Amino acid sequence: MPFISKIERQTDYSQFDSTVPIVIDNGGSYFRIGWAGEDEPRVIFRNIVQRPRHKTTGETVTVVGDHNPALLRYFDCTRSGPRSAFDGNVVYQFEIMEYILDFGFDRLGADQSQIDHPVLITECACNPIQSRCRMAELLFESYGVPSIAAFGVDAAFSYKYNQQLGICNSDGLAICSGFMTSHAIPFINGEPAYEACCRTNVGGYHVTDYLKQLLSLKYPHHISKLTWEKVEDLKMEHCYIAPDYTSEVRIFQKGAKEAEEKTRCWQLPWTPAPAEEQPSEEELARKAALKERQGQRLREMAEAKRSSRINELENDIRGLEFLLKQLKQVEENNVPAFLRETGYASKQEIESNLAKAIQSLRKAKGEQVETEEKMDASMADKYNLVNVPDDVLTPEQLKEKRKQLFLKSTTEARQRAKQKRIEEELEREKQMKMEEEKRLENPERYLEDLRAKYRELSEKVEQRKRLKTNGNNTNGNQNGSGGVGRGERLNAAQRERMRLLTTAAFDRGKGEDTFGIKDEDWQLYKLMSRDNDDEEDEKSNEDEADLARVSSRLREIDPTFFPKSESGSSTAEPPRFRPLTKEDFQLILGVERFRCPEVLFQPNLIGIDQSGLDEMAGVSIRRLPCKNQGLEERITKSILMTGGSCQYPGMAGRLEAGIRMIRPCGTPITVVRASDPSLDAWRGASVYAAAMQFPNQTFSRTDYYEKGEDWLRRYQFNYTL
Repeated sequence: MPFISKIERQTDYSQFDSTVPIVIDNGGSYFRIGWAGEDEPRVIFRNIVQRPRHKTTGETVTVVGDHNPALLRYFDCTRSGPRSAFDGNVVYQFEIMEYILDFGFDRLGADQSQIDHPVLITECACNPIQSRCRMAELLFESYGVPSIAAFGVDAAFSYKYNQQLGICNSDGLAICSGFMTSHAIPFINGEPAYEACCRTNVGGYHVTDYLKQLLSLKYPHHISKLTWEKVEDLKMEHCYIAPDYTSEVRIFQKGAKEAEEKTRCWQLPWTPAPAEEQPSEEELARKAALKERQGQRLREMAEAKRSSRINELENDIRGLEFLLKQLKQVEENNVPAFLRETGYASKQEIESNLAKAIQSLRKAKGEQVETEEKMDASMADKYNLVNVPDDVLTPEQLKEKRKQLFLKSTTEARQRAKQKRIEEELEREKQMKMEEEKRLENPERYLEDLRAKYRELSEKVEQRKRLKTNGNNTNGNQNGSGGVGRGERLNAAQRERMRLLTTAAFDRGKGEDTFGIKDEDWQLYKLMSRDNDDEEDEKSNEDEADLARVSSRLREIDPTFFPKSESGSSTAEPPRFRPLTKEDFQLILGVERFRCPEVLFQPNLIGIDQSGLDEMAGVSIRRLPCKNQGLEERITKSILMTGGSCQYPGMAGRLEAGIRMIRPCGTPITVVRASDPSLDAWRGASVYAAAMQFPNQTFSRTDYYEKGEDWLRRYQFNYTL
């Protein structure tokens, strides 16, 4: 099961005497701090620091350890991820380490600027002297610690604690698999032999990261749910060590019943979609009545708007007619003044506005506008030279007459095109009205006829496209590979034109090129132009326009209609929309359960060319300073597994089998697990700090100021008091 952090602030700090040591297990994953002599640490939290920025104020805050997602939603964490003070298993970022120590001492209940208790802090095996010196400087200079126990190894404390419990012997081997690294440390007479220890840069971090990668590739649509904390919980709850990795893979490859039994399912939060109930007849009738009332209201609004527009146009027409009557009664000398008062430039402008108003009134009433309008007086004045004979005109007037003829023909053509568009629009509206009446009269039959028309037009358009692409396949030039030749892409008219060109070229090639001397030679171009390409293109455009119109109409009235794809496939499949189900939010853990922890024994699975845990034991035994078969047998009889990554089921059996393969036949091998692989290091340090001889192993602040850091290089920590 995953570890539970304890970050409640303690209130009994002042009750402890200043001689009681503070015990710190500074692990790569978790930071544990408590009092010497106790069985459990007081404070446990993740050994990470995060400095997000507040989204509103922009203030940067420091978050140590586990974070509360409900609080971090107010902060921008994209630019500042979790940071650790460790590089591998060595502390090198002491600025971050200071934040962690501040938080740890505060949670322990310290209320003063200095810590007046001795401190015992753990470190990794063969820790560099530089890191040890910087840690001593931080504790002495920043916190004023009176003395420190010069850094014991966490795996050694765990081994000594389990030795007191009778789990292991004084001669043995400690295999510690931590967060970033794994160590194999032999013990002789209760003391670690560091000259024979072995390290591999693989730990629980790599197992979690490998599992996160596999699940992210397997379920990319749930990648936001696969947080580091959740994946670590899945690792601790479901992963196990396979006795034989190859055999286990074959079981899942075959998909037998045993593989199904070993598969685990993680259900993500999922809320089923509410079931859509079919509306009742009363509800349908109510909606239909509401729709009808809304339609009636819209029709009434449109009719009111139309009546208002008609009244406005009639008033404008009466006003313009009254102006024309008044203009007739005005003398010619007073006409300009009268026009300036009315706001018009000329009589022609008034008559033009009157004609436009009359035409708009007819259109508003739904009357058909006359196709050919009579040329009014303004048109006659504008094109006054059109009907004048040429022999009575001067050269300048002839030039002006040609210009007027061109403008008149252009204007008349524009008016005819406009009238044609109006007639087409009226015809289209009339046709739509008739279709709507047919639909309301018999909806089922109307829909069936519309579908049949769509199929007919679709087949016609597809056939024309095929003929345009492949011809009619009458020349037999189709190749075996399924392609088409040049002749197959030509229709009959195009092939006839090609034949005429070929014949003309053949005739000219016999001798002198005399084409064009005779008048009948030019008839060739007339024959070549006699094809129906333009007519076919017009028919094709009309069919495609009708097909688009029918398709649009079917989309409006038939929700189950899906048009055919542009590729011309005869079967158009509708897009497959299905609601998300419970199974879509399930993460299946099969081969990942044992494949990820396998990196502890085969680091090459993640690209690390180093030894596994079983090979590390053999390397460490071979490095022993004294070659004694009895000592090696005593060591293999007491192999202790400790560390957070040694809690997988099947770890002891797999490690024993791996060590037995590299040791001589008949060698006694016993592999046991620590009583609590995660907390035994702190408990062993707590027992060690509570002993009477503990002050003899400390390094005081006075010694630090007098002897300096060089004394730490020569210091040797003794685990047997």
